[in-house]
Amino acid sequence: MPIYYVNGEFVPAEKAMIPVDDLAVIRGIGVFDLLRTHHGKPLFLKEHVDRLMASARQINLDLPWSHEHICQVARKTLAHNQMEEANIRIIVTGGSSSDFMNPQGKPRLLVLVAPLPKLPQWWYDQGIKVITIHVERRLPGAKSIDYIPAAMALRQAHVQGAVEAIYVDREGRALEGTTCNLFAVINGRLVTPGSGILAGITRQVVIDISKNILPIDLRDLPRDELLAAQEVFITGTSKGVVPVIQIDDAVIADGRPGPQTRLIMAALEKYVDGSFGTGGEKAEG
Repeated sequence: MPIYYVNGEFVPAEKAMIPVDDLAVIRGIGVFDLLRTHHGKPLFLKEHVDRLMASARQINLDLPWSHEHICQVARKTLAHNQMEEANIRIIVTGGSSSDFMNPQGKPRLLVLVAPLPKLPQWWYDQGIKVITIHVERRLPGAKSIDYIPAAMALRQAHVQGAVEAIYVDREGRALEGTTCNLFAVINGRLVTPGSGILAGITRQVVIDISKNILPIDLRDLPRDELLAAQEVFITGTSKGVVPVIQIDDAVIADGRPGPQTRLIMAALEKYVDGSFGTGGEKAEG
């Protein structure tokens, strides 16, 4: 049974509880971040905690803990669990509130560790289908715990035989997926939306390592242009780089993962393995 960290204590998952007056329960107020391990060590822990703290600032949630304290709690929670590879979910709740509305400076820190799910190999070998859906996140730069729109979008994707749903705004711009960022190869350039999105940790790594592969444009990506791209792929913490071969009813190029996508997939794998080869400093941040 997994061991969780709940506001100062390490407890078995079945005994992990927070009060019902926590704003996470009654108002959906809270933020989180999700990272994974690689060879049993946290991958990009520093960067994920950076984003967690930035998300809290965006929703005006004051944190009493230092960056290093949150990192230490995440490491200790992982150490309490015997897992070959794991997902580490760090959550900050709004805390208990006497008026059931406003945070009162008593957030709760939770860390949940679970076995890393093994994703289907065919995703990477053959590529996946995604759909587009007209959704605009209220606070795209904050990783909040309110995931109702995302859950509904994913359900619609699965009904249509797709793996992910890509958000499209009222101006017809493709932005990001429910749990991923979006990239396209267009006229020999790598394009990814530069605004209106959650800045993914894997996304930034892909941008950095792709500079030696092809030119990069951070700009708006209209849906029509996306459908005409030579290659499309998505990125995410648990996913890595996943080729996209179909969007809605449109097949991308020849319907197979493209050569630039495969180069970037290999470059990411090499980068992550290299991070641990230097003692894990990059991996842990």
